[in-house]
Parts: sequence; C-alpha cells; structure tokens
Amino acid sequence: MATLNELNQEIARCLLCEIAKQRTNTVPGEGPEDAELMFIGEAPGWHEDQQGRPFVGPAGHYLDQLLASIGLARRQVFIANVIKCRPPDNRDPLPMEIQNCQKWLDHQIDIIKPRMIVTLGRYSMAKFFPGKSISKIHGSAVRRDNTIYFAMYHPAAALHQQSLRQAIEADMKKIPTVLAEAKSLPEAEAGTQQLSMF
Repeated sequence: MATLNELNQEIARCLLCEIAKQRTNTVPGEGPEDAELMFIGEAPGWHEDQQGRPFVGPAGHYLDQLLASIGLARRQVFIANVIKCRPPDNRDPLPMEIQNCQKWLDHQIDIIKPRMIVTLGRYSMAKFFPGKSISKIHGSAVRRDNTIYFAMYHPAAALHQQSLRQAIEADMKKIPTVLAEAKSLPEAEAGTQQLSMF
C-alpha cells in the first residue's frame, strides 16, 4: 500500500477535472498517518489553494479553536476534503469532481484507518450518510464495521450563521466521548449500527 506521501504526489499530478488547470496547489490533506480521528470537509478555498494545506482560512482558524476546546491540536488529527482542488470562485463541488476525487479520499482512509471520521458539511456527510439531512443528523454517530462516523456542520457555517455556532460547539464536545466508546466496544460484526447512546 502507498504511503500518504506517495499518495500526495499522485494527487499533485491529477488532471481529471477542469479545475485542475486553475489550481495553484492541490490540497491533499495533512496529519499523522496513524491518526485516530479524521475530519473531512468539502473543498479547498482560496487560502488553502495558495498554501496547499486544508482549513487554513477563517473556517480553519475556527476548527483549530474547536479542536482546542476538546484538548486536541491540529497535528494530532488528520484533516482532508472531499475534493483536493479549489473550485473556481469557491463554488460548490460538482458531482463529477466529487466522483473523480473519491479514489483519493478512499485511499487516504485505507492508509490512515481512523477509528472515527467526522464529516464537516453536507458534501462530506453525503458520502457517509447518503440521503440524510444535516439539520436532522448533526451530532449523531453511526458505526460501520469498526469505524465511527459522526456528522457535523461545516465550521464555515458558524461564520455565516451565528445561530449554528452553539450546535457546532456542542457537537464537537461529544467527540471525546464517542471516540472513547468506539475504543471500548468489541470488534463489530460487518454492517451498520446506529449508536444509541448518542
């Protein structure tokens, strides 16, 4: 299996989408290869495209604060996005772009094998909670095989709608408990389980 470094080099060469022609940098993601906790956002923005790093703009600064609220630093978790290039004018990612980038995200998950994946926003949520509404499922967890999937609003949502800030901060505070429960549970049988305790 490829290392994250090798995968990042492959991502940097990817030209599957038209947006690849306009990028400054690919933004594969960053964090330890053995991270227990993985956060998956939607798409890089202007700041991310400039630096080649995820969540370094205003939403990223807020994510750093959210992590600090549960005693974590960015370097302890893996942070990625559903797509690895910035869409023009920060528009929403197109279905074809998400499909083209899916293999990169799937490879990252295979390498890292996180105990818990936190989806940030609706495009990330749609991959792991198909057909669900974020307003209904944010703050809830599902276990599939031996990974916990936990849905949250995107941190940027709080910057646009102050009313969501309280929900985002409350959901973040649940993560240590959910992760601790995930570690204490026996190996799961194949399939999906709604975690009733949350």
